[in-house]
Amino acid sequence: AVLRHLHSTHRRYTSHATMGNCHVTGPNEAMVISGGCCNKSAKRTIIGGYGCAWWFCTDVQRLSLNVMTLLPKCESVETKQGVALTVTGVAQVMVMAEDPMSEDGTAATGHKNAFLSKALEQFLGKSESEIRDTILQTLEGHLRAILGTLTVEEIYQDREKFASSVRDQAAPDVSKMGLEILSFVIKDVTDSVQYLDSLGKTATAEVVKQADIGLANAQRDSGIAEAQANQESQAVKFEADTNVANSQRQYDMTNAGFEQEVNTRKAEAALAYTLESSKLQQEIKRETVEVEVVRRRRAIDVEEQEVFRKEAELVATVNRPAEAESFQHETMAAAAQTKVVKAALADAEGIKAIGAAEAAAIQAIGEAEAAAMSARAAAYKDYGDAAVMSLILESLPKIAAEVAAPLANTKDIVIVSGQEDGVNGEVTKLLSQLPPTVEALTGIDMTKVVKNLAK
Repeated sequence: AVLRHLHSTHRRYTSHATMGNCHVTGPNEAMVISGGCCNKSAKRTIIGGYGCAWWFCTDVQRLSLNVMTLLPKCESVETKQGVALTVTGVAQVMVMAEDPMSEDGTAATGHKNAFLSKALEQFLGKSESEIRDTILQTLEGHLRAILGTLTVEEIYQDREKFASSVRDQAAPDVSKMGLEILSFVIKDVTDSVQYLDSLGKTATAEVVKQADIGLANAQRDSGIAEAQANQESQAVKFEADTNVANSQRQYDMTNAGFEQEVNTRKAEAALAYTLESSKLQQEIKRETVEVEVVRRRRAIDVEEQEVFRKEAELVATVNRPAEAESFQHETMAAAAQTKVVKAALADAEGIKAIGAAEAAAIQAIGEAEAAAMSARAAAYKDYGDAAVMSLILESLPKIAAEVAAPLANTKDIVIVSGQEDGVNGEVTKLLSQLPPTVEALTGIDMTKVVKNLAK
């Protein structure tokens, strides 16, 4: 299909007169078509494809993408030690047609085909020899710089590290040209002062010395090996004799071990019989004890059931009647208490009625006496002092009788006085105290009344 498409395109362009041409490029070459007509001034870069160009107004240029093998060489360059060396390397360089990709799948430079664009800008239109010369000068410059920082031993003995250092330092500058260093190795290292030969001679002398030492060590080892062989032969003989003796001893020990094992088995069998018999006796005793325990547990269960039965019987024959009788007594006591309370309440009502009657009687008596007293007071008021005095005098014998009533049971009265007049004085004294007594009892002053009557 591609071939048919190319063929049809070629036919279309060739059939429309002679004003253009079709250009084809392979995958190892970049073709740039620039210029054009009808306001088409953008350049096109084609790798492994084809493109059409107009005569007289477009330009077609090509850049090889093949690997270039370069041989950078630095002559008489002084190392860190001041030794002049000539170093020849081999570098494989090519134009980067595709940019290296970052982790997210995009171009690491930020836009597509950046390295190819740089290479086209710098090398398009130049010959391959000019491109080779530019790259070679860059590599030789970095090679000289690295040589000045290393010793001869470091360069000669570790060429891989030396080549890696040159490749790492030259890679940034080469990438700025749109190129990539595929590989760089050191091909040859020489000098004009035979410094490397001296290192080789020293190494050779060291090898010869080591060879002589090795030969002497071999001869010594040969004698030692011969002596060791004789010693080992005797040792083998002694070992064989020892093995025979050990075999005999081992046989005797094995036989003794067998006899000991047989005796041990017999003793273990006898002991096992005794132990088994003891275990059976203990098992019988244990079973007997368990039977006795079970029997006692059954007896205890029967006794517990009997206790429960007796408790139930006591409850039925004693506790229940006692509780019934106690309930009867409590009921009767409550009835008696209620009766007593009712009687007490009735007595209290009766006492209350009696008290009310007595209080009414006392009130009536008091009111009658008060009326009598009022009538007497009114009569006394009408009678005047003479009548009052008459009443008092009439009452004095009664008062005297009441006062002397406790003395009726007295047989003899003895008057003891310290005065000379004796009984007469005591009588006079008693009579003198009579008016104050009457006044205290009646509130009437007899002395004043008598004086008023005398007037």
